Amino acid sequence: MSDRTVIALDAMGGDQAPRIVLKGAEKALQRFPQVHFLLVGDEAKVRPLLAKAPRLEQATTVVHTDEMVTGDAKPSAALRSGRRSSMRLAIDAVAEGRAAAAVSAGNTGALMAMAKFVLKTMPGIDRPAIASFFPTMRGESVMLDLGANVECDAENLVQFAIMGDAFARTVLGLTQPTVGLLNVGSEDLKGNDAVRGAAGRLRGASSPINFYGFIEGNDIAGGTVDVVVTDGFTGNVALKTAEGTSKLFSHVLRASLNSSLLSRLGYMLARGAVQRMRERMDPRRYNGAVFLGLNGIVVKSHGSADALGFANAIGVAVDMTLNGILDKIRDELTRLNAAQAMATGPQTAAL
Repeated sequence: MSDRTVIALDAMGGDQAPRIVLKGAEKALQRFPQVHFLLVGDEAKVRPLLAKAPRLEQATTVVHTDEMVTGDAKPSAALRSGRRSSMRLAIDAVAEGRAAAAVSAGNTGALMAMAKFVLKTMPGIDRPAIASFFPTMRGESVMLDLGANVECDAENLVQFAIMGDAFARTVLGLTQPTVGLLNVGSEDLKGNDAVRGAAGRLRGASSPINFYGFIEGNDIAGGTVDVVVTDGFTGNVALKTAEGTSKLFSHVLRASLNSSLLSRLGYMLARGAVQRMRERMDPRRYNGAVFLGLNGIVVKSHGSADALGFANAIGVAVDMTLNGILDKIRDELTRLNAAQAMATGPQTAAL
C-alpha cells in the first residue's frame, strides 16, 4: 500500500452530497485503481451508500463528523466555527500528510479561506489563485485567476503566470506552454498599470516564462495561448460568460434540430458529429478548479456536478499529485528569482 495515492474527499459538500461524491469516487477509482480515499462526513449517511459499492468500500477510510459547511455560510464564519466540519477535516488531512490532496464541491469562499489558513501560501507567493480548464479551438487552455482575488497588482499577475505555466506543464503535459495576459487590446500601451507592469517583467530576459504578450477576450476560445492570466474579477466574469454562452448554444441547437421534420431527419444523419461536439463542450469534462499557490493541493468541484464531473475533479487532484505540481511551482519561482538576481547583479555592482 506504500505506493497508493490518498485523496481526502469532503463527503458533505455539494448540492447532492454525499451520494454524488461517492458515485464520483467510484468512477474515479476505475481510472485510478491505486487511489485510496479518506471520506470525511457523517458516517450514518455514508456507510449505507458505501455498502452498495464494495470495491469503493475497500478503497475507502471513513472519517466521521456530523458537521458541515453550508452553501450560504460566510467564509469568515465557516473559518471560525467549522473546525470539525467535513471540509476542514479534509484540508487538515492534507496539512498533516495523511492525504496528498483534498477535493470538495462545497462553498467556494469557505473552502478558499480554510485552505489558505491551514495550508498557507508557498514562499514567494502572495496570494493563491483559482485555475481551471477552458475548451478552445486548439484543444484546452488554463485560465487563472477565476475569482479568488478581485484586485491584483503586477507582482500577483507574474506569480499567477508562473503557477499557470507549471499547471499547464503538469496537467496538460505541455513542455513549453505559451502565457498571455488578458487585456483590452494587444497594443503595449493598453491596459492598467498592473497589466502593463506584469507584461514588462514577463518580457524580461530574466523571466523563465514563454510569454506571448497581451491577448483579448476572443483569444480565450481561439486558443491563442495555453495559459490565460488575469485578475479574479475579470476571470470570474469571463468564466460565467463562457458557461452562459455554452448553455445558450446548446439551447439554440436543440431548438433548431427539433424545429421541423427536415431538421430532425438532418439530425439523424449528423447524430455522430453532434454527439462528438456535445462531448467536446461538456462542462463536466472541465470540472475541477485548483487553488494554486498553497502548500498543498485543493481542488474545487462545481457544487451541482454529477458523478462524472466529480470524478473528473478527483482526476485533476490525482494528476497534480502524481506529476508533482507543488515542486514544479517552487522550481519555477527559484528559476525566476535566480535569473532576476543575475540580471540585476551587474547593475547593483556598478552603483
